[in-house]
Amino acid sequence: MRLVRLADQDRPEITFCFEGAACTAREGDTLLTALLAGLAGFLRQSEFEDGPRAGFCLMGACQDCRVMVEGQGRVRACTTRCTAGMRVRRA
Repeated sequence: MRLVRLADQDRPEITFCFEGAACTAREGDTLLTALLAGLAGFLRQSEFEDGPRAGFCLMGACQDCRVMVEGQGRVRACTTRCTAGMRVRRA
C-alpha cells in the first residue's frame, strides 16, 4: 500500500535525502508525511513481530516513527518538519 497525497498539491516541492537517495516533499510536510508518501506506506520493520510499521500515534507521543537526522540526532518523524537538504536515515 502506498499513501497518495490528495491535498496541498500547490505547496512548493523541496528535496531532501533519505538513506542516500534524493526524495521530494512539499514545503510544510512533516518527515513522516514525506517518507510515507514515498516509501510504499511504511517506515521500518516491527521490532516485536513480523510486519512493516508506519508510525503509531502520529502525534509525537510514542517513538514508533523515530529517524536520525544529520545534525539533530534521533527525532520523531511525525512532529519534525521536513526541510530542503535535510539528510535522514532510519534509526
